[in-house]
Parts: sequence; C-alpha cells; structure tokens
Amino acid sequence: MNKKQLVAVLFTGFVSFLSGIDARDAGAQNMGAPDFDADTYNLTAQFLAVSKKGDAVRAKALLERGAAPNARNRNGESALLLFSKRGDADMVDVLLQRGANPNLAAIDGTTPLMAAAFEGHVAIATRLLDAGADVEALDRLKKNAMIYAAGAGRSSVVALFLDRGVDPNRTYDHDLTALMWAAGYGRTDTISLLISRGADVSRRDDRGLDAAAMAGRARHEESRRLLEATRR
Repeated sequence: MNKKQLVAVLFTGFVSFLSGIDARDAGAQNMGAPDFDADTYNLTAQFLAVSKKGDAVRAKALLERGAAPNARNRNGESALLLFSKRGDADMVDVLLQRGANPNLAAIDGTTPLMAAAFEGHVAIATRLLDAGADVEALDRLKKNAMIYAAGAGRSSVVALFLDRGVDPNRTYDHDLTALMWAAGYGRTDTISLLISRGADVSRRDDRGLDAAAMAGRARHEESRRLLEATRR
C-alpha cells in the first residue's frame, strides 16, 4: 500500500468514526424512545443532516427507512422545528403523521411553534396548534410563541393566537405584554391589531413604562403616535 492509498484508508475510517459520533448523539437526543441499533443510529444521523439543509425528499425517504422522527441534533433541534422554521408545511404534516412531538424544544427552549411564529408561517402554526403545541411554552429567555410573533410583527400569527384564546393583555416576564413587544420593535400593524382585539395601551411594565413610552425610546415614531392617540 502506497502513501496515497494509506491516507485514503485513514480518511475513510475517520469519516466513519465521526458519523458514528453524530449517530450516537442523534440517538441520545431521542426523547423516551427505546435504544436504537446501529443501523437506526446511522439513518437518524443522516435524517438530521438533511433536515438541517431542508432536503424534504431525502428526509421523507429516511423516515420511510426507519429514522426516528423525534431525534434532535446537537443544538437540540428536531426535524419538526427545522422544517417549521423553513415554512415547509408538507414536511411538517409528514412529521406530525409520523409521531413528531410538537412540543419538543431545542436546548435554548425554542419550540417548533415559536419558530413558525417568528417566521410568520401561519399555516404551520395552525397545524402545530391542532397537533397539541403549547402556545404558552417558554424558552430560556422566558419568551413564548406570542412574544415571538408580536415582536417580529407577524400579525397573522398574532391573530391566530388570539383566535385560539390567548389573552391580549396577558403579562409575561417583567410585566411585558404582547403590545409592548410589538411597540418596542415598531410593529405598527401588529399594534393596531392588538388594540382592535382589546389590548390595554395603559398597561405598564415593571419599570413603569407603557407601550407608547417603549416605542418612543426605540424611536418608532409612527407606533408611538398611534399608541398615544389611542391612550387619549
């Protein structure tokens, strides 16, 4: 065996070793599932890799071959979270039909519903809620899906949550409301929606600031004027 052949053999072995680590990690992240055999480990590692890339065709094929739908990568991200973030409603349906857990969170506490809410994927948010997603779940920064939607100005998702019974005046960490989150980011359309659905513009956070003051501090003048006009 010459030097070039030896390097090729060593490289192949190293790649196999890394694949084994990824597969082991993927299996370890699977919640409550029985121990995987080596073949399932490898399928699941591939499944997580293609899901990260958004390759739905290969992801579906690997699910058919036995990849675990609730496995998570090293960031704790499930395939359902990854495809929810991308807005792939068809793949979200496939995963839910395969038993994917809609409340399986990443290491930072982000859930598929939070990801869909932040990106404004209202159809996917609807599917996740219908599958039992918890709209009140909090991430590690104590934010929930409503906060993600309001802060990002995703009015259609905010409307969906309100339609599903979320209180427009619910207070979150530091006594902040969805209206305050929208105001802080200058999301005028979302502010208008929340006001029309009963959000109280006079509420104050634990610093004594109302939504208009927050919009003003962030120099969102259109939002500030709207809130002040409503307050009068």
